[in-house]
Amino acid sequence: MPGNESRPVDILLIHQNFPGQFKFLAPALASQGHRVVAMTMRNEPSGTWQGVEVVAYSTTRGSTPGVHPWVTDFESQTIRGEACFRAASDLKAGGFNPDVIIAHPGWGESLFIKDVWPDARLGIYCEFFYQLHGADAGFDPEFAVNDIGEACRLRLKNLTNILHFEMADSGISPTLWQANTFPEPFRSRITVIHEGIDTVAVAPNPDVSLNVHPADGTSLRLSRVDEVVTFVNRNLEPNRGYHIFMRALPELLRRRPKARFLIVGGDGVSYGAAAPKGETWRALFADEVRPQISDEDSLRVHFLDTVPYEQFTALLQLSTVHVYLTYPFVLSWSLLEAMSAGCAIVASDTSPVREVIQHDKTGLLVDFFDVAGLVDAVDGLLNDAARKDRLGAAARAFVQANYDLQSVCLPRQLEWVGSLIP
Repeated sequence: MPGNESRPVDILLIHQNFPGQFKFLAPALASQGHRVVAMTMRNEPSGTWQGVEVVAYSTTRGSTPGVHPWVTDFESQTIRGEACFRAASDLKAGGFNPDVIIAHPGWGESLFIKDVWPDARLGIYCEFFYQLHGADAGFDPEFAVNDIGEACRLRLKNLTNILHFEMADSGISPTLWQANTFPEPFRSRITVIHEGIDTVAVAPNPDVSLNVHPADGTSLRLSRVDEVVTFVNRNLEPNRGYHIFMRALPELLRRRPKARFLIVGGDGVSYGAAAPKGETWRALFADEVRPQISDEDSLRVHFLDTVPYEQFTALLQLSTVHVYLTYPFVLSWSLLEAMSAGCAIVASDTSPVREVIQHDKTGLLVDFFDVAGLVDAVDGLLNDAARKDRLGAAARAFVQANYDLQSVCLPRQLEWVGSLIP
């Protein structure tokens, strides 16, 4: 059905941690004259954000102690879905009736939304369909789950996805690889459009500088004249190759006696399993390699935890070589942002990464598990300024041509939403 994006309608956005993937789309819809309401479980008061009416709500109960481990996720999703259903019912009682609903269904919030508004058209954000083979599950033998029932648990993790298929009119997915994890016939209803990268804000800056604080209590100001290797994740964990990077670190420190290593990420878990009880993945692998690193070299390794976005952008602009590793899983915004900043990138040769990194064209690819290969690739780029500059420029050009927010992604997202307007 052709869209009519020029006609103002009522649009409901549902995201557990709004704005999330809707941070550009939501205000753009509001600027078109639509009434945009966002429902979220963020722990903050309801209000208005960039023209969007934000309605916060919360659950009234927690998960059941001792519930069957295979259904733990689905029970949590059902609890969240009920909370959203009741908050949506209150919105309806107050007179709000959306023409279009756009939801991230991953945490279950939108499970019952069509029971509130059966006539609304529903578009869902298709982030990932769990796979028994060919994705993150079982990819890394070091962390394999030795339980023959793991496949059963993983199958049940897709219940929320499957239940949305029968009521969703359309889907949107940020990458082709992620879209292709979804089965037919629903895969045919998914449009591949990334959220977009603001390539104007995230651009090379030869004058950038950044203060870091070594463990000896001194202060250090880094600039583009310094040799800086960066590694960034929301949380430092195996799914994003933190253990591989840390195992490469001792040899990189030996080979690059003047390099600084900036590691960004928290102690929590975004994906995969938690660290053994009482541990964090960050500390576990830092402790593993520490005996191989001299006290003097350890002062060149800087853990920055999580950083404000402005500092994150500066860090990418400062980077001499940026390392990105991931299991076959959801592609990180940080990789595309690093490319937009003109970083020379060494990345894992895994399925989602190959969608944006072509070996020796927009970056270098190494086998995820090849620690020695990672060392050689990083060291080689640091020794070859011409190649490094060529790869960084090509990476930025690729993102500008294919992932730019204003010229590519946002117009396509708005067109997709327009196709849902009745």
